[in-house]
Amino acid sequence: MKLILKEKMACEGDGCTEEQVEEMLHEMDGETITEDGELVCEACLFEHLTCGCPDILGEAKYHGKSVPLGKPMRGDVKKFKVYVRDPKTGNVKKVNFGDKKMRIKKSNPKRRKSFRARHNCATAKDRTSARYWSCRKW
Repeated sequence: MKLILKEKMACEGDGCTEEQVEEMLHEMDGETITEDGELVCEACLFEHLTCGCPDILGEAKYHGKSVPLGKPMRGDVKKFKVYVRDPKTGNVKKVNFGDKKMRIKKSNPKRRKSFRARHNCATAKDRTSARYWSCRKW
């Protein structure tokens, strides 16, 4: 099954490695669709919406306002914010992350490697933490 990516970064044939595909998916914040036009999530690639995965984008109410789940956006308190559903309580939680004064220079490989090592991004699995979303941006 071939992926259709928003930025038209789809791989032609066997040209992409698994790391490149994973990187493209991270840059898209989980908004990946198949050729059939169905959403898939990163955690269970190539599964359909019936997988029951919390990574699939949806909408929920947060303080009476309808908000998108799992989609980072410009923040009010910090640089970015994202709304996620807390699996422990089932409530929608707002996660703020990033420093408004800092510029992200992830195109510099040395900076990117240093950031990911400093924040231990390989183990960031909790979607309700700022570290997870910050690592995902990098």
